[in-house]
Amino acid sequence: MLAQTRETFWTISPTGKAAFYFLAAAAILVFAVGVYERFRRYARAKEDPFPRLDDLPGRVVDAAGTVLSNRKQFDRDTYAGVMHAFILWGFLTLLIGTTILGFDIDVYRVVTGTSFFTGDFYLAYSLVMDAMGLLFVVGVGMAIYKRYARRDGRLWGKHTSLEDDAFVWTLFALGAGGYLLEGLRIRATGFPDFETVSFVGYFVAMVIEGAGVDAGGAEALYWWGWWSHSLIAFGFVAFVPYAKPFHMISSFANVVVSDDKAGARLPSVPADLDADTGAESIDSFTWSETLDQDACTKCGRCSSVCPANASGRDLDPRDVILDLKSYREEVDAGGEEVDIVADGGESVIDASTMESCLSCMACMDACPVDIEHLTSFTKMNRQLVDTGQVNSEMQDVFQDVMQKGNTFGDPNRTRGDWSDELAFDVTDAREQEVDYLWYVGDYPSFDDRNKKVARALARVFEAADVSYGILFDDEKYDGNDIRRAGEEFLYMELAGHHVETFDEVEFDHIVCTDPHSFNTIKNEYPEVDYAEFADDPVMPFDYDEEWNADGEIGVFHWTQVVSDLVDAGRLDLTGADLDYTVTYHDPCHLGRYNGEYEAPRQLIEATGCELHEMPRSHDDSFCCGGGGGGLWMEFDDEPKPSEERLREGIEDTDAGSEIEKFVVACPMCTTMFEDGRKTGGFEDDLEIVDVAELLEEALDSQGALASVGADDGTTAASAD
Repeated sequence: MLAQTRETFWTISPTGKAAFYFLAAAAILVFAVGVYERFRRYARAKEDPFPRLDDLPGRVVDAAGTVLSNRKQFDRDTYAGVMHAFILWGFLTLLIGTTILGFDIDVYRVVTGTSFFTGDFYLAYSLVMDAMGLLFVVGVGMAIYKRYARRDGRLWGKHTSLEDDAFVWTLFALGAGGYLLEGLRIRATGFPDFETVSFVGYFVAMVIEGAGVDAGGAEALYWWGWWSHSLIAFGFVAFVPYAKPFHMISSFANVVVSDDKAGARLPSVPADLDADTGAESIDSFTWSETLDQDACTKCGRCSSVCPANASGRDLDPRDVILDLKSYREEVDAGGEEVDIVADGGESVIDASTMESCLSCMACMDACPVDIEHLTSFTKMNRQLVDTGQVNSEMQDVFQDVMQKGNTFGDPNRTRGDWSDELAFDVTDAREQEVDYLWYVGDYPSFDDRNKKVARALARVFEAADVSYGILFDDEKYDGNDIRRAGEEFLYMELAGHHVETFDEVEFDHIVCTDPHSFNTIKNEYPEVDYAEFADDPVMPFDYDEEWNADGEIGVFHWTQVVSDLVDAGRLDLTGADLDYTVTYHDPCHLGRYNGEYEAPRQLIEATGCELHEMPRSHDDSFCCGGGGGGLWMEFDDEPKPSEERLREGIEDTDAGSEIEKFVVACPMCTTMFEDGRKTGGFEDDLEIVDVAELLEEALDSQGALASVGADDGTTAASAD
């Protein structure tokens, strides 16, 4: 009876075996040198301002869970998720199996003089390797079909090259070649009964026999197949650090060192005006930003969800990251240096590309390997500001904020005038202690359409008997979007002014109308090193302490606060006060930035409205087009992001044309969608309403606002 095992170096001479080990050592050496050079490049890059290696064991465990579950690959694309899962799990199994075999040959047999690669172990090993190897080949086949037969558009771009072809076909050659080799061996050794556990290889052996290949021919072909397979494997190992396969290492590393708050908070700059605050050169990028570049797999998920890209703007997030990588590699190889970003002339990235970004974070949310596009994009925007290459419309906004304290350029003393039409007085928080300091924001304070939202929310607060107050003209623009447009020092002025003002008034929590304000006050104001800037005579504040570093002051979006009030029975809502058919748009800064999806929906449902979700909702929501300065700049979009989103609302939801109201929870979204309703021809199809206006109407419908004055019936139904 034949021993239940197989000879590893069958048909290979001692000289051939020595050559195999020499080539294996050479391949591993080339691999090790390549990986070392990669990480040496990261080590000499700029230090990252955020902790990325703290609790490293925990980070590794979390990253392993993310990678092994393939959960991000399944997001939005089940086919790609299955494909990648098959490839990953199959590859890892084959790698582990090869390692086990190597350990048996080169360690266990040398030490003990025996082998564990026999009997039941061998049978189980063969079964698992054949099964998982089949998944691997099927997965690679799916990738080939997706790339070449379906020609999935997001897989093709300016950086698509022969290395992409080499990668996928090498994987296929390794997987399919392994089965061919196994089939030749089984045919040549006369189909041993125990080899039926290698069901794929056994089937291949039967095909080989059916093709007329006898045992002797199979043995001769095996030698050629064995060496071909070995050389392809060695070439692949050596190839890994120098091309696309390196993402198998860099992508995992990138997930390990990712920042959970990336995008929602941005790195600050040093107070030294002579310091490198933007993207002066490729060495301006931190080691984590450099790792981002190497982690990119060219999958195009970021490009496929980018609203700027969908609108025809000059922005492809994948190309920006890969352009930086290509340029870095050219410079490291001795190539000529050019500007990283510039308005005209020779540069790696054109200014128009960065101006197109809406800071919506859709690219980051879609990225399966946690590339933090927005940090690199903001660095380049800062460079444009530092060199005076700013869009003229944005420059006007910067001037208005510097001179007037708001983005409208209106006298800031009129900031609280929106409240004059109310039948009650809004508390001045500078004069009286309150539970909630209400940061109203620019658009609810100065924009006529959004003033109605502010008044509606004030009535809701009054109806719930909330202790709240505002800062009137001591409130200025929050700075969130000009920061993302690159105006860092002006942002520092605004943040310093506000925390200094907050320190002078008595309150427990901050509630914000605008998700943009909510984001920066919650996530970024506590990160600023105010002491570094307080002594600067240019900075109009003296505050030199940390602000809210321990989170003792709660910072909330108003929907979160009012949702709690509804749960507590503080608002007289029956759950059947309104009967509108509506859809809801998730604001980027409330949803993707801060993970709040349920509070606005709970409030909509509390009014009695029938809510129908758009196909792109929650973290897949499509941006209105207003973020990152988009609200203040003109683009020749076709269609505008706001128009595309409104079309989705009335065409792609289950309710379709029955949608009566398009509900938002962000003043900037209100502004963008009111504009899109006009330019897109949707004026007769639906209304744009804020959640606060729905609440106001619901409360007014049963007289719950009688005691606070209902502004002559101006409710959501007439707020147009």
